[in-house]
Amino acid sequence: MQLAVLGLNHKTAPVEIRERFNFTNDRVASILRRLRNYDNIPEAMLLSTCNRTELYMVIENPHEAIPFVKRLLAHLAGEHYKGEYFYNLTGTLCVQHLFRVASSLDSLIIGEGQILSQIKNAYQIARNNGMTDTILNTIMNKAIAVGKRVRTETKIAFSSVSVSSAAVDLAINILGDLTTANILVVGAGHMSELTARHLIDKGAKTIFVSNRNFDHAQELAEKFNGTAIPYQQMFKQAAQADIIITSTGAPHYVLTAENLGPLLTNRKARPLILIDIAVPRDVDPALNDMQGVTVYNIDDLENVVDVNKNFRTHEAKVAEQIIAEEIAALKERLRYYTMRPVMVQLHDKMNFLRQKVLKKAFIKLPNLTDEERRIIDLMTQRLEHKFLREPMKAMNAVAGTSEEERYKQMMCDLFLLNESGEEFGDESRIEDWD
Repeated sequence: MQLAVLGLNHKTAPVEIRERFNFTNDRVASILRRLRNYDNIPEAMLLSTCNRTELYMVIENPHEAIPFVKRLLAHLAGEHYKGEYFYNLTGTLCVQHLFRVASSLDSLIIGEGQILSQIKNAYQIARNNGMTDTILNTIMNKAIAVGKRVRTETKIAFSSVSVSSAAVDLAINILGDLTTANILVVGAGHMSELTARHLIDKGAKTIFVSNRNFDHAQELAEKFNGTAIPYQQMFKQAAQADIIITSTGAPHYVLTAENLGPLLTNRKARPLILIDIAVPRDVDPALNDMQGVTVYNIDDLENVVDVNKNFRTHEAKVAEQIIAEEIAALKERLRYYTMRPVMVQLHDKMNFLRQKVLKKAFIKLPNLTDEERRIIDLMTQRLEHKFLREPMKAMNAVAGTSEEERYKQMMCDLFLLNESGEEFGDESRIEDWD
């Protein structure tokens, strides 16, 4: 068994690649159900956000499973196999990576708070689809706890920026002042609401909101004294805007040179700034080729995030120490897991034999009182525990070492353990006690 993660993120793949691997919750569930039929991966969780797609797995045979998963994800994303985009980490490195992701140390914006809820959501989908068991349940619950601990015990989230606030900061860097800017927000989801809030906080007086669902656009606009625009009129409003910030869930470009370009001919020298914080992208990069139009996507925000970088770097070091502590504790907890099936079988067999002998003893001693029966039962339990103590200590000591497989086989041979997990019911092996 090996714990592994296969993924790509904002460090290894540009947004035009990441958007191909951005899967909806329904698609994630479908992929997990497909993996459920693949015996080589008994446990799996797929995390898909705007900045990363990562498959965490418990693998039987890594040499077969990893190439299979790479081909599967590339096929589902409609992307020709590009190995350079993927990273593959195993064992402790996989756990360390997960803990860093949960603590937002691996985020585009260190300290952002969305990633922990995204991990919780991905974990819940995996559980709902029967793709988690002892190992992933243990590791994912620990990762969520580590993420919470880092945010509680450090100031990594103090004055942190988000993708939405970084988009607004970028708009300020370009225009200098938002008080007179004509601003259009396309989309009415959570990211759009955060963006609208930052716009108002930074001086914007009026914003326009457009969404396919006009009721949602109205609901968002009312929160900030903005104006809702029917989706059919969105392009006309876009032609009048100074800044357009888009964050929809559309699987295709919303603003293109074909649908927006003809409306921009009367702008003269007035610039238009398009800030696309959606993945998949909302804005066709071809708009960049039009005079007076500048397009920024989510990858361009990295240059404007976090004005207090030195402070956050110090807090990140504290967070890394917490992660190191938690990894050490988890390794100790998991150390005996691979040996556990043999230990359980040995305990079950000894208990089966004890109960068998005890039953025959009570038949031959029918006049025992309940208290006498209880004392004899307790004495045999203590004998069983004493007998098992040294074998259990020996197995626990070699768990996770090069001696593990040898000890497993030795215990199975010595105590005639049934590795298939069947009941120890072969009475021909149990000597009659008369």
